[in-house]
Amino acid sequence: MKKRVVIAGLGETGLLVALGLYPEFDVIGISPKPGVVSGQELGTRVARPADWKRNYLTGFTPYRKLRGMPIRHGLIRSLSPEQNQLVVENADGTSETLTYDALVLSMGVTSGFWRTPALETLEQVERSLADVSAELAAAKSIAIVGGGATAASSASNLKETYPDKPVTLFFGKRGLLPEYHPKVRAKVRAQLERQGVDLRPDHRVVMPAGFAGERLTREPLTFESGQAPFTADAVLWAVGQQRPNTSFVPAAMLDESGYVKADAQLRVPGFPNVFTVGDVAASDPNRSSARNNGFLTVAHNIACLFAGREGRMKTFKAAPHRWGSVLGVQQSGMRVYAPTGFSLNIGTFWVKNVLFPFIVKGGIYKGVDET
Repeated sequence: MKKRVVIAGLGETGLLVALGLYPEFDVIGISPKPGVVSGQELGTRVARPADWKRNYLTGFTPYRKLRGMPIRHGLIRSLSPEQNQLVVENADGTSETLTYDALVLSMGVTSGFWRTPALETLEQVERSLADVSAELAAAKSIAIVGGGATAASSASNLKETYPDKPVTLFFGKRGLLPEYHPKVRAKVRAQLERQGVDLRPDHRVVMPAGFAGERLTREPLTFESGQAPFTADAVLWAVGQQRPNTSFVPAAMLDESGYVKADAQLRVPGFPNVFTVGDVAASDPNRSSARNNGFLTVAHNIACLFAGREGRMKTFKAAPHRWGSVLGVQQSGMRVYAPTGFSLNIGTFWVKNVLFPFIVKGGIYKGVDET
């Protein structure tokens, strides 16, 4: 009988783990969405939703290698690692207990309105996508709060899409993209300035009480740093207030911030058959196992566990800086940054006709049918 692996969370990282294990093992995935709803490229998502949807919103059915793999559309209500069991409340209201030989915790995080653990249909996801982009399109002026990649991407893409619309980006004393290489920070800032984004450094915005950026706002912004209030038709909050989706995970598995503990092999310390990967995993200061081949490490190490070859498990290696595409696909193509600060621009023809159809969908995801 095949060993069973349950993957809690089928976002991009969890999906890649599944692709590395199925059908060699009996794999069951659990997701609150009936497909992959990427947390990447918010700027494209809010500025050009049709483009974003084509590359970053996909039901599970088109993934060829997943065919035959059972996927539960539901929410995990409890986890009992001593019994190797978890309880799932399915979207149809039924409850189910699943037993596993190995468990992968890859539930991701909640962040703003674009990354949520809510149980949704693809139609609900698409409606929310359309509503936010329509509100920003109708706004006469836009303010964005935050200094990370999500904020920079939103400012750049909204300004590129609506060049005559004032777009203002507020960020604090840490500066723009503080977790990226200095060369990346300088290049992205220069591009924002060329585009005409109004950059406002050293502005510490006061967050409304009980608010975590889960919607656009219209109220004037006020500043702890003493600047005069600022008003825009729409305010997008990208302030990095991520919250791990770990409500069902026992406290012994979590660090002081609620993220899942991870050792060098991306196992949860004290639980030899439980692994973690992605944004929910406390793998390194940047929690970067969503990149840096964390999914390959987990899939390989689970295979070693089942083969009785734990000595051959791989060690996860994190990069010193965040890396990847900061601004997403734009008119000039997609610029991809390395951890060293080196960057390469891939032209729009190559992005559309080679990168996504052949490298991403054909290679990384092992075949995805057009929908």
